[in-house]
Amino acid sequence: MAINTSKALRNQVMYSIFVRNYSPEGTFKAVEADLPRIKALGVDVIWLLPIHPLGEAARKGTLGSPYANRDYRAVNPEFGTLEDFIALTEAIHAQGMRVIIDVVYNHTSPDSVLATTHPEWFHHMPDGSLGNHIGDWADVVDLDYSHPELWDYQIETLKYWARYVDGFRCDVAPLVPLAFWQRARAEVAEVRPDALWLAESVEADFIRYARGVGVNMLSDSEIFQAFDVSYDYDVYPEFRDYLTGQCPLARYLEALNRQEAIYPDNYVKLRFLENHDRPRAAFMAPDARARRNWTAFLYFQKGMTLLYNGQEASCVDRPGLFDADRIDWEAGENISPTLARLREIKRHPLLAEAAWTLRDGGNDIAVARYAKEGRALVGVFSLKGAAAAVRLEVPGGEYTNLIDGVRLRVEEGLLRVAGEPIIFEA
Repeated sequence: MAINTSKALRNQVMYSIFVRNYSPEGTFKAVEADLPRIKALGVDVIWLLPIHPLGEAARKGTLGSPYANRDYRAVNPEFGTLEDFIALTEAIHAQGMRVIIDVVYNHTSPDSVLATTHPEWFHHMPDGSLGNHIGDWADVVDLDYSHPELWDYQIETLKYWARYVDGFRCDVAPLVPLAFWQRARAEVAEVRPDALWLAESVEADFIRYARGVGVNMLSDSEIFQAFDVSYDYDVYPEFRDYLTGQCPLARYLEALNRQEAIYPDNYVKLRFLENHDRPRAAFMAPDARARRNWTAFLYFQKGMTLLYNGQEASCVDRPGLFDADRIDWEAGENISPTLARLREIKRHPLLAEAAWTLRDGGNDIAVARYAKEGRALVGVFSLKGAAAAVRLEVPGGEYTNLIDGVRLRVEEGLLRVAGEPIIFEA
């Protein structure tokens, strides 16, 4: 773990925006106009998917992937001007939020500025052409970090953007050398001392695949030496397999419990139900009551909460990355009031400082508990929306559900669950 990472990040909510599909206009200005609504959700940090111009060579779709960048030091004219972007960052700050941008440092588009001016900084195929290590990423070519001059260029780029933004989300960070990230963090701190560093860490299967074909890929334990926050892809297979009926709840909860023992005391995971690379929560959990439980459980997990634009509208369809595919803000139930209430609970100091444990309460009910110095916060989540009784290790008596204010009663160690999520102090 980065030595100075604050546990207070566990009390925060991040909101991810793909500018192209966020609004009918698809511009920085349209995002700026909607900032008060985003702030009302209880958002602390806005993450903008890549803002840079896109390559045309080997482009996927009509407009191209935001992860096939052409120029790290410019903004996509599709979104607006540099002045529009700076105005957006200033407006985000004025709302009391921070902003981070996506940096894609493993690869560029084949016709990028760097590929044109410094082809020697790239991975070359046996025939001498520029290429990549991951074959299905056909619209990009990989950078080669054996060149010190590339390090200098990339870090100077980060320092340039750090004048305007509060940190970076680093795409497939495990494919870039750890020493580069450590040096980048140190040098960016000269411009932005409190910069936030989020790593898109990867699933274990991807690490095994990459290493199997001779590509060094960093583990989460290595990533945490340079980054404040990493994805929780290390437990995503169990999450997905439980939702699709391929593994029991206990296995998923044990994967979460294991994180407490294998990461440093101040580890921070980015907890999400959906993101731009994974199916929507409303797609994976179509039952509204079950999804309410999953959403409350999301906020209760130890780590920073991620919302992907449109999640608050219960969108089922995930916008495509390669074409204009605007979010349907009228797609489903608007859960914004619930998210704002859960954000208040997210601020509870125990969620940042206390140890947490999880167990299977039976009947697809997850029981989670934070405890420290005689204080406890208990969460009970019926992940399939079923009503049941669950055994709890709390004194008998009455409690208040912090989510909806409903009174609860524990008798002989049992709590009746009506199918709605429960969080209470014990």
